[in-house]
Amino acid sequence: MSDENPVEIELDTEGVLLITLNRPERKNAFNEAQWDGLADALNEAREDPRVAVAVLTGAGGNFSSGVDLSSFGGPAPERSDGHKSGFYACVEALFAFDKPLLCAVRGVAIGGGCTLTIAADIVYVGESVRMRLPFANLGLVPEIASSYTLQAAIGRQRAAELMFTAEWIDAARAVEMGLAARRLPDDEVQAATLAKAREIAQWPVSALRGIKRTLQVAHRAGIEAARKAEDEGMLRLAGSPENVEAIKAFMEKRTPDFKQFRKLER
Repeated sequence: MSDENPVEIELDTEGVLLITLNRPERKNAFNEAQWDGLADALNEAREDPRVAVAVLTGAGGNFSSGVDLSSFGGPAPERSDGHKSGFYACVEALFAFDKPLLCAVRGVAIGGGCTLTIAADIVYVGESVRMRLPFANLGLVPEIASSYTLQAAIGRQRAAELMFTAEWIDAARAVEMGLAARRLPDDEVQAATLAKAREIAQWPVSALRGIKRTLQVAHRAGIEAARKAEDEGMLRLAGSPENVEAIKAFMEKRTPDFKQFRKLER
């Protein structure tokens, strides 16, 4: 079963590490084990001198459908090494990863599956891609610093439109807006991303790290501020009546009724 190995890694001779989210039966939705697996893969790749570039993709024709709602809201298991676990460990590892990170994205990239790509350095999408930032319709706030990184990538108004509407984004629009560098046929996107990663990996890792550091230095304060605000907002809204209604409606395959919670201010 893929849950026994929710993240697979494969290092080639050129220094490119392929990281594959491997819960295809759940469209690679994240449970605690998959968050931990991705965090471990990124942390180990950062420290491994053989790795020059990492490529992140998903098994089974989808990138990731976001958080697995069947595990949503449960307590995060404790790690024996005393480090953060689950989602928070993965976010720490993602923003600490100081080598180039590319994403090969096909199928759905929803919620955390979308915001992960926004935090990456280069994204290539397949024609089948359907991206979505579903935080408004879940009664929640954004995550993985996307309230900052999305604006930095595509501008404030476009970011606000995507966040407030929770609309679907196809491959053509992803490229047009700047969420992806290029769109390709589905059966070519992973190979093309690996080829670009190998092109990058020929250069000194010290230079690649230095370039990434200079590209990110102006954004660090914004990312940290966004993470703090998002964490506070998530604590406030997760489990709220609106959030519970959103999850129940999803499970029951119906349209959520948020109007029931609206009250006139007195």
